[in-house]
Amino acid sequence: MPVYRDEAVVLRTQKLGEADRIVTMLTRQHGKVRAVAKGVRRTASKFGARLEPFMVADVQLYEGRTLDIITQAESLGSYGALIADDYPSYTAASAMVETADKLTEAEGSLQQYLLLVGALRSLSRREHGAGLTLDSYLLRALSMAGWAPSFEDCSRCGAKGSHSAVVVQVGGSVCDDCAAPGSPRLDPATIALLASLLTGDWEHAQSTPDQTRAQATGIVAAYTQWHLGRGLRSLEHVSR
Repeated sequence: MPVYRDEAVVLRTQKLGEADRIVTMLTRQHGKVRAVAKGVRRTASKFGARLEPFMVADVQLYEGRTLDIITQAESLGSYGALIADDYPSYTAASAMVETADKLTEAEGSLQQYLLLVGALRSLSRREHGAGLTLDSYLLRALSMAGWAPSFEDCSRCGAKGSHSAVVVQVGGSVCDDCAAPGSPRLDPATIALLASLLTGDWEHAQSTPDQTRAQATGIVAAYTQWHLGRGLRSLEHVSR
């Protein structure tokens, strides 16, 4: 039975039998992997705590027919407890890992892996507001998946912007000629914040008022759920 080793971030877990867990992970080289961690629910388990959601680990696995088997796990990033201690960070992280789970499959993406690990690390260190970190992660993750939004030129005809109307179904800002009746209109400050979150301009993003952040958050949530084709359950609980 082939053995392989990889770095992985834990997306979710579920109980299996009396003492085991199925661990869903996004790995650096092998994409999304579902594997059994035997005995991790026992108090004597050597690596159970290393395989909790939001943790990053160096794992060794046996390749199985349906599910692989984790035989070793060494901690690389102990973010779980730090994130769980702060409710806004916990709810933001939950939405991140749910998004990564929906966006990635077996082939995986190194960029998606690095983006998620970086976002979880930032949350654990309280580098930026949890809501800003989540919104930036969502926009970047969708961009890497092929749904890059435009918050400057018109998403439909390419007319030079910026434009106040936003239509998430066509990819972001649209000019007046392309905007459907009733399309949401955003003030320039909100458009600028969305662009900053997409490019990682944290100095500007953190200087914005709460009202501007709230408007941007609504657009990011709508854009994410439209392009994923289904709702994110975790977003309902995100603390803003």
